[in-house]
Amino acid sequence: MSSIAADVKERAQALDRDDPLSFTRSEFNVRTLSRQFYNHEGGLVWIGWANAQLPDSSSSSGAVHDDAAPSSPCVYLCGNSLGLQPKRTPARISQYLATWATQGVQGHFKPLEESPLPTWLDADARAAELIAPIVGATKSEVAVMQTLTANLHLLMSAFYHPDINGKHKIILESRAFPSDHFAVETQLRHHGLSPEISMVVIESPHSKDNVLTTYDIQSVISTHAATTSLLLLPGIQYYTGQLLDIPLITAFAHKHDIFVIWDLAHAVGNVPLSLHSWEVDAAAWCSYKYLNSGPGCIGGLFVHERHSAVTRAITDEQPKEGYRNRLAGWWGNDKKTRFAMANKFHPVGGAAGFQLSNPSILDITSLSASLEMFQLAGGIKPLREKSLKLTAFLESLLQAMPEADKALFRIITPSDPEQRGAQLSILLAAGFLLPVMKVLKANAVIVDERKPDVIRVAPAPLYNTFEDCVKFVEALSLALEGGRRAVGRMAVVGGGIWMYILFGLRQAT
Repeated sequence: MSSIAADVKERAQALDRDDPLSFTRSEFNVRTLSRQFYNHEGGLVWIGWANAQLPDSSSSSGAVHDDAAPSSPCVYLCGNSLGLQPKRTPARISQYLATWATQGVQGHFKPLEESPLPTWLDADARAAELIAPIVGATKSEVAVMQTLTANLHLLMSAFYHPDINGKHKIILESRAFPSDHFAVETQLRHHGLSPEISMVVIESPHSKDNVLTTYDIQSVISTHAATTSLLLLPGIQYYTGQLLDIPLITAFAHKHDIFVIWDLAHAVGNVPLSLHSWEVDAAAWCSYKYLNSGPGCIGGLFVHERHSAVTRAITDEQPKEGYRNRLAGWWGNDKKTRFAMANKFHPVGGAAGFQLSNPSILDITSLSASLEMFQLAGGIKPLREKSLKLTAFLESLLQAMPEADKALFRIITPSDPEQRGAQLSILLAAGFLLPVMKVLKANAVIVDERKPDVIRVAPAPLYNTFEDCVKFVEALSLALEGGRRAVGRMAVVGGGIWMYILFGLRQAT
């Protein structure tokens, strides 16, 4: 086990003191936790981290706490999986509930006096206004709606029209998030096509971690250009943390008349995006990672204005020829005619015209509370500046670990800061994931694991600190030592079993 040098800890503290965004951390509920155990057959068994509260002295549950300070915050480096809760979220939700309690159905049209919340009729438009600068779009090009995979299906239903005798293929990366694979495969089958014929996956010919170069992607596009209709790629690859060159790849695909959809689950709120000026066709994202909206909260989509214009009025002859057909619902209807309750769909212009049902106001309220934090921080640009420093500092700490520790892991995320977001993906030696995660959790360090051997570590600039990075690396060193012991025990036990088997075989012969 190694210990971080005192001067490095002092440097981390100085960086935190000088951080112009340090105030945003106090706007989040950074968990203060303590170890909790329970009595089992005369011994203490650790069951995880619980709210930092001393047990009732009259309780007979057997729960006790060790001597860790109950107010000590955990090191939470898991914002790439689920962001922390902003402190203003409960307040905004309480305001929403108060509107519902006092206004009933009138909450759609009448705001509660002195409430900062919009009417429910306008809540999605307000959220779109807040999210637009984060993704680099005009307000009309974004819609807050549905969830990520549902939005991918909606986009493909509108823009993927395969011709088996012409363009019918969909290109995606071989290690895309499983839900993206499922969406593509089922869309192909929906059109009567076979994934074996119409789905093309990109694999790196030179990287065992499947870190893709732009050339790798362009090469596959060029090979299949004549028969490819759609390209679906992640802005940031969830497993490796690699940031792809969105504008260059988009432009290259457009030269081959290929429609491009980006899955921005790990990019939105993490890196600057300019979807409009990059001429991205469409994109979709979730909001519970770097956008901190809460587990399973509402997603969003982007449709470039050139694909979402409505050029004919509902009173014109053949109004359907004035917009792109899509799976429709009444909330995508023009607001001027939405409540006329006529069975004649005519979308509002922009991404809002792709909405289906009225969105969950509870979800939008939670999301908007976090988006207020991005405004408070000055937007995505200063957050990215801090993020670059945080992740580089974390990387330098990992690289400075003793050789015995570094022999047990390697960083598979690109070292070029322009090819990654906040996340570093650390590939552990075989068999180390379980024991390492056990020790990290026991030391109140929360990161994400991806089997078989990867931990993903993501310092989020809204609430993480440089000192968090130091504490993580110290805990990782301790965890690697625990991993050595655990793997060693398994080797000894495994060797004993094989000796027993071999001895039995010799006796049998």
